[in-house]
Amino acid sequence: MKGVFIIIDGLGGADNKRFDGKTCLEAANTPNLDFFATRGKLGYMYPVKPAFVPESDEALVSIFGNDLLTSTRGQLEALGAGLSLKRGDLALRVNFATIDSLERGNILDRRVARTLTTNEAQSLSEALNKIKMPCKFEFKPTLHHRGVLVFRGGFSDNITGNDITYSKGRSRDVDKINLCRALDDEENSKYTAKLVNEFLSKAFDVLNTHPVNMKRRESALLPANYLMVRGAGVEKPRLKQYKKWVSFTYSPLEKGFAQACGMKNSSFSYPKLKNLDAYKNLYDGLRKACKSAVKFLKKNHKKAEYAYIHFKEVDSPGHDNKPLEKKEMIEYIDRTFFKFLREFAPPKKIKVLVSADHSTPCKLKGHSASPVPVLLYDFGIPKEKKFNEKEAKKGELGAINGKDLLKKVGFKR
Repeated sequence: MKGVFIIIDGLGGADNKRFDGKTCLEAANTPNLDFFATRGKLGYMYPVKPAFVPESDEALVSIFGNDLLTSTRGQLEALGAGLSLKRGDLALRVNFATIDSLERGNILDRRVARTLTTNEAQSLSEALNKIKMPCKFEFKPTLHHRGVLVFRGGFSDNITGNDITYSKGRSRDVDKINLCRALDDEENSKYTAKLVNEFLSKAFDVLNTHPVNMKRRESALLPANYLMVRGAGVEKPRLKQYKKWVSFTYSPLEKGFAQACGMKNSSFSYPKLKNLDAYKNLYDGLRKACKSAVKFLKKNHKKAEYAYIHFKEVDSPGHDNKPLEKKEMIEYIDRTFFKFLREFAPPKKIKVLVSADHSTPCKLKGHSASPVPVLLYDFGIPKEKKFNEKEAKKGELGAINGKDLLKKVGFKR
């Protein structure tokens, strides 16, 4: 193996009062990442381009050298969830969410406070799949509050989602649901938007009175009574192929992306969320991910030229404004996976590339346009450096646009 590329989801941040103005990464104790930084080069990357606030799919697509129009979030997550897609099948990424009512349309929580258990999501999904519609469809829950919805047939993807939080230029504080709408005057686009809206209305009726949600209300928990959809797509992704790469990913988006890029992907079964402690579940998942990633590299380092590894959990505390948890997760990845990599990569002359798909500052509770730090370990002469945003902006790699990253560091398809 010539190189391994590790993406830590949502790693980038902003100054935080909890850490006396430092970012979570700057405050974290990361001796193993700093080892690689000391013997490598630093820089900073705009995952898509400056001033652009990327979603995870947009960042991945760009970083691996593709135009944004070559895929959508819905398509990639459907592939990652194991759903087959034909041209014309409409795929949408879904969140279980909580609203007060369809009439008032106030969004109370876009993620059901991260307390929706695996069994609850499965039970609700079974009910959703019994809804009567004029076409075949499939709803599949994935991780926690997330799911995928696919309508089978010849539909248009030139429609909006119903959560304008993810519309470019919109405030993240918008707390009202919307109808999906057509983005052109084509009859198929209008029909598709109407069909999705019909399903979402019926879904609310099913979910709002479902026994799962009645029981949640009795326990003073938010009901998972609405679906937020986005990332419509009807064409199969047309992404550049990375046949010489292997990957280790475990979230539907990243799994679907790796599959669409032609990588041979390894994964693991994510622990079920069985109670209300979402962060215990995230830590359980992170521990399993780090352990599995070590096994993945030991098994595959002689079978491919490059590897792509994606750790997902660090993004969540950014969205939830939990800086201590974000710092702890960064430190955990460092003292487990990167401790192993520190001993594994140098003697085998494996280059190490570390970055993020986007910044998720805790104080914003969402993604930002800020650049993310980049580290390239290339067996350089030791020079004291640390891996963080401040050091990265002084690094010799300089500013990089996402689509240029792999070429800049010499990682080939």
